[in-house]
Amino acid sequence: MTSDTRATTGRIGEEATAALYRGRGFDVIVRNWRCDLGEIDVVARRGRLLVFCEVKTRSGDRFGGGFDAVTAVKRSKLRRLAETFLLQERPTFDSVRFDVASVLVSGTRADVELYEDAF
Repeated sequence: MTSDTRATTGRIGEEATAALYRGRGFDVIVRNWRCDLGEIDVVARRGRLLVFCEVKTRSGDRFGGGFDAVTAVKRSKLRRLAETFLLQERPTFDSVRFDVASVLVSGTRADVELYEDAF
């Protein structure tokens, strides 16, 4: 798979995830928020709940599901990224949740399995 194909597949997965959140009554605050530490795929809000979502998109199951790719090291990095986001952006919130979206893309179809409060 070329880097262009991977990027396109990733964009499809992130858009499908953002649409899922919107369908569940969330506002998607930002996608692909970046800082020196890395990137947060999706930040969404519903009321005073703030959700940080890591999106893992696959075009097949050859390498396992997307959820399996979120290792302890990746979870730690996402926590640091979220702390940086909160310090820089200063959103109002009462609670924070970390989700993982495991997306399987086939052509233009994307099936999203959302793991809420994944870690």
